Amino acid sequence: MKKLSKEEEYILIHKGTEAPFTGAYNDFFEKGVYICKACGAKLYKSEDKFPAHCGWAAFDDEYEGAILKQQDKDGIRTEIMCKQCGGHLGHVFYGEGFTPKNTRHCVNSLSLDFIKD
Repeated sequence: MKKLSKEEEYILIHKGTEAPFTGAYNDFFEKGVYICKACGAKLYKSEDKFPAHCGWAAFDDEYEGAILKQQDKDGIRTEIMCKQCGGHLGHVFYGEGFTPKNTRHCVNSLSLDFIKD
């Protein structure tokens, strides 16, 4: 596991959330691959990212088998984590109609690194 900053550890390990509209990948749309900041596992492709205007990076799909999903401790939302290391990424929402896949992975930028094509 990579050495994390205090802010990255807060999100990935302690399941925190970065402030909306502050993340590096919120309005970022270059071609490439998004990987887990902690372990480097491939999580999302740039073609699955879309502008949800929600304040966090949004994806409507993931690399197959890359994401773990479980009910959040609030009992309402579904938490998403890196399957390889268990790092907290954010939450996934269904049925909002943003894309034909009807799925929005709402991801903290501090949970991700980007590898440009």
